[in-house]
Amino acid sequence: MRAEARWPLATIAFAPMKGVLGRTRPPRRTRVRRRPGRRMAAGGLEPSERLIGGLIVLTAILTAGTVGYMALGLGLLDSLYQTVITISTVGYSDPENVGGRYQLFTIILILLGTGTSLYMIGVVFEMLLEGRLDDQLRRRRMQRDIDQLSGHSVICGYGQVGRAIAAVMIDQGADVVVIDRDPDVSMLDAADLSLRWVSGDATHDSVLRDAGVERAETMVLALDSDVDNLYVALSARSLCPELFIVARANSADAAPKLHRAGADRVINPHQLGGSRMAAIALQPGVADYLDEVIGRTDQDVRLLEHRIVRGSKLVGKSVAELDLAQRAGCEMLAIRRDNRWFAISRAAQQSDAQQSAHRLAEHDLLVVLGTAEQLSLALALFDAEQLSANELSKEN
Repeated sequence: MRAEARWPLATIAFAPMKGVLGRTRPPRRTRVRRRPGRRMAAGGLEPSERLIGGLIVLTAILTAGTVGYMALGLGLLDSLYQTVITISTVGYSDPENVGGRYQLFTIILILLGTGTSLYMIGVVFEMLLEGRLDDQLRRRRMQRDIDQLSGHSVICGYGQVGRAIAAVMIDQGADVVVIDRDPDVSMLDAADLSLRWVSGDATHDSVLRDAGVERAETMVLALDSDVDNLYVALSARSLCPELFIVARANSADAAPKLHRAGADRVINPHQLGGSRMAAIALQPGVADYLDEVIGRTDQDVRLLEHRIVRGSKLVGKSVAELDLAQRAGCEMLAIRRDNRWFAISRAAQQSDAQQSAHRLAEHDLLVVLGTAEQLSLALALFDAEQLSANELSKEN
C-alpha cells in the first residue's frame, strides 16, 4: 500500500521541467571518469588494497623474523624485539657472540622488512594526499547511515535530470539516496544537499542493496539509457515487490516495455518538455499559475494528495459529508478511482443532492487544494478519520 499522504502533488514530476527535462546529454554509460593516480599503473589495485597487502606482507616478515631469531638461540620476546628494531632501522646493538648465520639473517630481514615498511608509508601518504583515506571513511559512515534508512527514495543516475529530481525531493524533506557510476559526480553536491550516495552500477543487485532498495518506498530511474532503466526496473521489482518505480523513457517504444518490466509510472522527458512548452506558448497565464502551485514550495497555495487505505473511516462518506471547505478551509479538486479521474465541483462539495455520486471508497486518491496551513489541517483531519488495522481487528 502506498503512503497515506504526499504533498505537494506532482512537484517532483514538474519542477525539473523548468529548462531541464527538455535537454539531453551525451550518454555516459561508456565513460567512467577516474581521477589521476586512482589506480596503480601495474596491477590495477586501489591504494587501500595495496595497504592491506603491505600489512599482510609485513606481518609475515615479523613472524618469520621472530621465528628465525628464535632458531638462532634468542628467546621469544628477545626475538620479537630484535625483529622490530631491525625492520624499523633502529638497531641498538647486536647480542654478544653472534655468528655469520645471525648476520646473514639480519641482512635479509633488513632488506625485506625495511622495503615493505617504506612501501606502506608511501601508500599511506598517497592516500592522505589524494584524500582517499578520508573518502573511504566518509563512504563507510554514509553506508551506515543508508543502512538505517527506511521508506526513502532511490534515484538511479545523477545527470541533469537526476540532479534536478534530487534537489526537489530533498527540498520537500524526503530522504534520498543517489546511485551513479561516476564516484566524483555525487560528491560534488553531497555536502550542500545532505545527499546520500552510492558509487556503482545500478544494474548490479549488490549496488541496489547498498542503496537500501529493499527498504525503500520510491525509486526514480533517471539513467540516460533505456536499456539500463529497463534492466534496473526488473532488478528492483524482484528485490522489492512493493516499491513504487518512476522510470525515464527516452523513446516512445521504451515506455510499454518499462511498464511490463515493473515501472509504475513512465515519463518521457522529451514529450513532457514539448507539452510544457506548448502549454506556455498557448496559455502562458495558466502555465505560470500551475508553476506557482506545483513547482514552488514558497507559495501559499499548494496541492495535497491522500490515499484512502483499508479500514479508513472515510470509506462510504460523501464529499459533502467530509466538508473540507468548512472544516479545513481547503477544496477537493478530484478523486482518482480505478485509474480514472473524477472532477469534484464546488456544488458537489456543498450539496447533498450529489452525495451518492461522490462517495469515497478504499484506494481512492484525493487531490486537495489549499494553503500550507489548510493542508496541514486536512492531513490532521484525514489522520483522525483513519482507523488503524489493529483497531479494526479489535472491533471485528
